[in-house]
Amino acid sequence: MDIFNKINKTQIYDMVKEKGIYPYFHKLYSGQDVVVNMEGRRTIMLGSNNYLALTSHPEVKKAGIEALEKYGSGCSGSRFLNGTLDLHIKLESDLAEFLHQESAMTFGTGFQSNLGVISALVGRNDYVICDKENHASIYDACKLSYGKMLRYRHSDMKDLEIKLASVPSESGILIVTDGVFSMSGDICDLPAISGLAKKYNARVMVDDAHGLGVLGKHGRGTGEYFDMEDDIDIYMGTFSKSLASLGGYVAGKKEVIEYLKHNSRPYIFSASMTPANVACANKALDILKAEPHRVERLRHISDYMRAGLKKQGIDIVDSKTPIIPIYTYQDEKTFVACKMLLERGVYVNPVVSPATPVGQSLLRTSYTADHTEELLDEAIAKIKEVLTILNNYGAE
Repeated sequence: MDIFNKINKTQIYDMVKEKGIYPYFHKLYSGQDVVVNMEGRRTIMLGSNNYLALTSHPEVKKAGIEALEKYGSGCSGSRFLNGTLDLHIKLESDLAEFLHQESAMTFGTGFQSNLGVISALVGRNDYVICDKENHASIYDACKLSYGKMLRYRHSDMKDLEIKLASVPSESGILIVTDGVFSMSGDICDLPAISGLAKKYNARVMVDDAHGLGVLGKHGRGTGEYFDMEDDIDIYMGTFSKSLASLGGYVAGKKEVIEYLKHNSRPYIFSASMTPANVACANKALDILKAEPHRVERLRHISDYMRAGLKKQGIDIVDSKTPIIPIYTYQDEKTFVACKMLLERGVYVNPVVSPATPVGQSLLRTSYTADHTEELLDEAIAKIKEVLTILNNYGAE
């Protein structure tokens, strides 16, 4: 059989394109901001992970330009060999200090960070236990490891304990969870997870990609939010969200980071972060440390939007983060809603099965510290208008 046979068959995206409701790959003619130029029209951006609004900050851009001029466009090698700059060392040191950890290391992407950590730590006789709603990179990382993966129902601590109790006593266990879940915006039950980890001699890894800059008084993430920073064995995160760049990181005990540096294949065999990306991330971290009011402003904006949507009777997933999903329930209805909103100058992200359970499709909206109440009021009115039309007349 030709391996390309699957390509020649009609795909769901072909059918969606034929209906004129394909929601992906829209062209941006401007940088990330609260208002962008998308497909040639003014558009309120409710789909970005630019939580602290730093991607266009003058100091962040200046840092990237200066690094590009001094070091060039890339490192032309891995961190393991010729690709370690003084910039990398400084960023890792500053990150470890900010997160109250002994050491940190950086990867080219956040996806790669999860691949690099889990595949290196979880061996043949080990178990990795995951929340069912963990990020896709965690699942791919489990496939790369030689260990056995077990999944527990989302945030179901009874099910987690059942899975933990099933592991042979001689096996190592790594519990992996998102800190803030990227689709629903809810927060993991770290106190319960930590308690079970201690009971069953397991280690805890938290993917805090959507937690850094969002949770905690100083924006340090899920650990700070629960006042449990010492209960997380491995911190993982990204620079592509609150820290306005591209790349990923891991932080923890020095001996753990040293082990990963010498055993993580995605780390050893990939080129290092570009100088401009490193410099931008480091400057964004400096701004986060110096301006913690950005975190508080982000909370205010998120709460304002939640209250406004509820006031209009719009069905949302109630969370405490800047990720606010709006239920549309049906895949096609979700695509139609995105199209209608974009035509009215509002961009939101469609989330459909299998990213959500069948019948639980939604519009994923997310917010930044620079959104204004006026912009949000405008967006709420348009969301209400579109959902009212769809509910009255259906998605046809």
